[in-house]
Amino acid sequence: MELTLERVDKVVGPETHLYPLDLKLVPGAVTVLLGATQAGKTTLMRLMAGLDVPTHGHVHVDGKDVTGMPVRQRNVAMVYQQFINYPSMSVYDNIASPLKLRREKNIAGRVQALAAKLHIEPFLSRLPAELSGGQQQRVALARALAKAAPLMLLDEPLVNLDYKLREGLRDELTQLFADGDSTVVYATTEPTEALLLGGYTAVMDAGEVLQYGPTAEVFHRPQSIRVARAFSDPPMNLIPGTAAASGVSLPAGVQITVPLPAARSATLTVGVRASALHLQSRPGDVALPGTVELAEISGSDTFVHVDTPVGELVAQLTGVHFFELGTSLTLHLSPAQIYVFDASGALLLAPAKELT
Repeated sequence: MELTLERVDKVVGPETHLYPLDLKLVPGAVTVLLGATQAGKTTLMRLMAGLDVPTHGHVHVDGKDVTGMPVRQRNVAMVYQQFINYPSMSVYDNIASPLKLRREKNIAGRVQALAAKLHIEPFLSRLPAELSGGQQQRVALARALAKAAPLMLLDEPLVNLDYKLREGLRDELTQLFADGDSTVVYATTEPTEALLLGGYTAVMDAGEVLQYGPTAEVFHRPQSIRVARAFSDPPMNLIPGTAAASGVSLPAGVQITVPLPAARSATLTVGVRASALHLQSRPGDVALPGTVELAEISGSDTFVHVDTPVGELVAQLTGVHFFELGTSLTLHLSPAQIYVFDASGALLLAPAKELT
């Protein structure tokens, strides 16, 4: 399905839920809507589905204007945060329901195949209430896949599951999407989830689509500070600076030598991802001495908050590390790994090696 939105917006009373936007989804690919809560992701998905009508603009499907066409007249599959299944029907009948509506042949075989893909074969005779939350969400996903709709919308489908279930289902969904023929739109607040799903990403903030393109490109070349903030976990470190003859001058006289374009503002912002800061010095690195304010262990990484002359920085260190509060610690940064934004917040410079 080719889905195109032209100057679409959504205004409810005095509030603008979605500002005018143009968006053309890549057919057959996964598009991730990435943004914080109330960024406008659900509003945009409801317009795509036909659950809501845009205040202005048009929605086109395969070149046909479907603006105002209700969802029941569109071939769309949806999965929500809260798993929705038919409570009085068995798992088998839940999955089979869209197949029966289409009067397909070999319904039993299709149900068995989908149940196998989502690891719910042992539960086909049970009612949804007899399953765990993760199992119920798998049933909802299986029913959506059974519909074989050309457009599949998933609104944060894993957000209410525990960490282990999220990790497992996320990996499985990546494979399921790769094997399918649907155009998939997947909303999430987690940058890591967008990177794992790949495909394309539309970064949203406060009702605006800030940037849309291949996920790796948007991540490595955020067009603005707003995009960089939204597409970083933990948030990108942002340091105020000024233009200097050799690059950028940071607080406390810290100098970073980088090639900047001739046409630039005097006021700059340097962005540093947490993963770009390390403890070992390498040739050409800039040293940032400081003291430990907080150390958090998350999985196999340690996030260290360090008070430095250029401000508080968060470093993501691989492995489990223990630091006493107030401990002296020097972070090291390669100038080749910084981002530079101008006074308007637009990107001036991105790490070249990240684009490979």
